[in-house]
Amino acid sequence: MLAYMQRTTVKLPDDLDARLRHEAERRGITISQLTREAIELHLQAPGPRRRLLAAGAGSSGRDDISERIEQLLQAEATAVGRRAKRTAQRPSR
Repeated sequence: MLAYMQRTTVKLPDDLDARLRHEAERRGITISQLTREAIELHLQAPGPRRRLLAAGAGSSGRDDISERIEQLLQAEATAVGRRAKRTAQRPSR
């Protein structure tokens, strides 16, 4: 016996719809099945991922980075927050 499934309509941009259809065809599964798998994976993923844009950027020439890591991460997070705030405050065109 099949479990009852709720029908949901999702609006997708043309390019994303084309990619979804292509991937489903490539795998030999239905678009519904691929969509369920993608949603399931997304909902199982841990919370929002932090992006450290400067991580691994190269050698700084300093030898105290590991001792100052918390300070450096806090400074990066503060800078990201400031940039986001400035972007949000820009008037829309």
